[in-house]
Amino acid sequence: MIKVQGLSKIYGEHIAVDDISFEVKEGHIYGFLGPNGAGKSTTMNIITGYISPSAGTVEVNGFVMGKDTLKAKKSIGYLPEIPPLYPDMNVKEYLTFVAKIKGVDKDKRAGEIERVMKATDIEDMAGRLIKHLSKGYKQRVGIAQAILGSPKVIILDEPTVGLDPEQIIEVRNLIKSLKGEHTVILSSHILSEISATCDEVLVIANGRMVACDTTENLLKNHKNVKTIKINVKGAKDKIEEVLNNIESLEEVKFIEDKGESCLFEVTCEAAKDVREDISFALSDARLLILEMSEETSSLEDIYLTLVKEADEAYEAELKAIREGADLDEVFADKDEAENEETEDTADTAEETLEESDSDSKEE
Repeated sequence: MIKVQGLSKIYGEHIAVDDISFEVKEGHIYGFLGPNGAGKSTTMNIITGYISPSAGTVEVNGFVMGKDTLKAKKSIGYLPEIPPLYPDMNVKEYLTFVAKIKGVDKDKRAGEIERVMKATDIEDMAGRLIKHLSKGYKQRVGIAQAILGSPKVIILDEPTVGLDPEQIIEVRNLIKSLKGEHTVILSSHILSEISATCDEVLVIANGRMVACDTTENLLKNHKNVKTIKINVKGAKDKIEEVLNNIESLEEVKFIEDKGESCLFEVTCEAAKDVREDISFALSDARLLILEMSEETSSLEDIYLTLVKEADEAYEAELKAIREGADLDEVFADKDEAENEETEDTADTAEETLEESDSDSKEE
């Protein structure tokens, strides 16, 4: 549905978007996530044809922006962060005006306006002046103009900014209702919005794409840490000694002395289940576990990690430039390290398959 290849946008010495590539499948809702100033809005403005890229291509519904620009734009419905509304028009007048601009057939115009008003639940507001509407209803009108003409792609830039909690839920449900009939790209820096609404997540930082996957896969595949809190009856020093001797734990941290018991926080790799190790070790030392609770990394943790890693890589490159380093060598070393990691993963998978085949033959 949307193919972005090698997209870059440079303003003077500032690189707003740096060699981004991704594909968006038909009928899904994609979350475009990143901190303020990361390049989200610039990328969206390029995809919609509002601004031109410095390099790269954008293909929408089979049409290349810059070559078949008009056809590509007709495939897109766009809601900017500030909805393009005319406050002195009433809702129906405004939507009629937009329908004319979009080239909706005159004989189909009234039916199309009724359809989008019903879809966004603003039928009762048809005769109201836009300037008298609440923020939530203005967003609904903005979404209504975006879906006029049934474009294949809907792009929404920060659609819930400034809304109260009830309005956020209403707009979120409205966006979900667009799935299937439309392909939706939703830009936001609010993690809860992305995780509650979107099928897949695209994370951008410093103008670069740092992740593109489902929320489930990001949580499953990204190297992260699991935290376990343990309340143990006994003396602090003895408990700490036992926990420090458990090899599967990466870190042991004392939290609080509760009198007869002590609260500790331990960390390990997210894929490991260390509860049995902890239970046996404390039991052997005749220490009673009063409570044990486990927390895995959230989407927020992974997002912060991805952005931090991107910031560190960006700063390292800037430092290399300032120090006059050969950037070809820097990137060659980086590619070599990534290739080695890929080979190690492949070797591990091959060994696992060989062991599985061996076990099957023995049986």
